[in-house]
Amino acid sequence: MIPAHGGHTHAAGSGTDWGVVVPVVALLVVAAGYVALALLRRRDHRGWSGWRTVSFVTGIALLVAGLVPALIPLPDGTFVVHMYQHLLIGMYAPLALVLGAPATLLLRSVPHRYGRVIGRLLGSVPMGVLAHPVTALVLNVGGLYLLYTTPLYQATLDNPALHHVVHLHFFLAGYLFAYSIAGPDPAPHRPSVPARLVVLGVAILGHAVLAQLLYAGVLVHVQAPAHDLKAGADLMYYAGDIAELLLALAMVSTWRPEPGRRPAGRRRAGATQPATAGGV
Repeated sequence: MIPAHGGHTHAAGSGTDWGVVVPVVALLVVAAGYVALALLRRRDHRGWSGWRTVSFVTGIALLVAGLVPALIPLPDGTFVVHMYQHLLIGMYAPLALVLGAPATLLLRSVPHRYGRVIGRLLGSVPMGVLAHPVTALVLNVGGLYLLYTTPLYQATLDNPALHHVVHLHFFLAGYLFAYSIAGPDPAPHRPSVPARLVVLGVAILGHAVLAQLLYAGVLVHVQAPAHDLKAGADLMYYAGDIAELLLALAMVSTWRPEPGRRPAGRRRAGATQPATAGGV
C-alpha cells in the first residue's frame, strides 16, 4: 500500500521547496499591505473595522499553516494531513479572507479613476458568470470529486508542480465560493439569499457524500491504509460541516431587506390607512 501523501514530502531531502517558500513570502507581503491600508483607512471619517483586519490576517495565517505541513501536529505523508491542508487552504482560510473585504479596502484606498476600473471589472458579465454561486459550486465541489475519484490525486504524489497547482485550485475555488455566498465585497450579480442557501445546501450534500465514499473506500482513487483514509474522511465530514456552518452564518448576518420593500405585516397595516397626498 502506497502512503497517501508520501509524494508530498519530496522537498524534505532535496533542498528548499520554492513552491512553498514563494507563496508564503507573498502571503506575508499581502498581509503587511492589507494592515498598512487598514491603518490608513482608520483615520478616515468612515474608518475601517478592526474585526475585518483580524479576519484577513487570520486567513493569511491559516493559509500559511496549510502550506507548511510541518506546522500541522500530525505525521507527515498521511492522507489525514492532506485533508487538514485541504480544509485550511480551501475552506477556512478563504472564508476568513473574504470576510476581511479586501476589495472594499482596495477601492477605498486607490484613486477614483482606478476605483472605477475595479468597479467595472467587478460588474462585468464575465465576472458575474465566474462569481455566480453555481459556477463556484462546480469549481469547488466538482474539483474535489475530480481529485479523489480519478487518478489525479495519485498523480499529485509524484509531481510536485501538479501538487502545487491543486493547492492553488483549492484556494481559488474556495475563495470564489465564499465570496459568491457571503462576501461583503461588491458583487452586482449575486443572487438572492434564498438562492444562495440552496447552493450552499447542495455543497454540504456534495461534501458529505464524498466523505462517505472516502470512508468506505468506494469509487475513490486514494491508496492509503484504511485507518488513515477513514480518519481523513471523518475530518472532511465534521470539520467541513463546521466551515460550511460558519459560511451560512456569515451569509445570514449580511441579509438585508430588498430596497423599496416593507415587511408584509406593515403592508397589511398600511392597506387600511387612507392614501395621503402624493401617495406617500
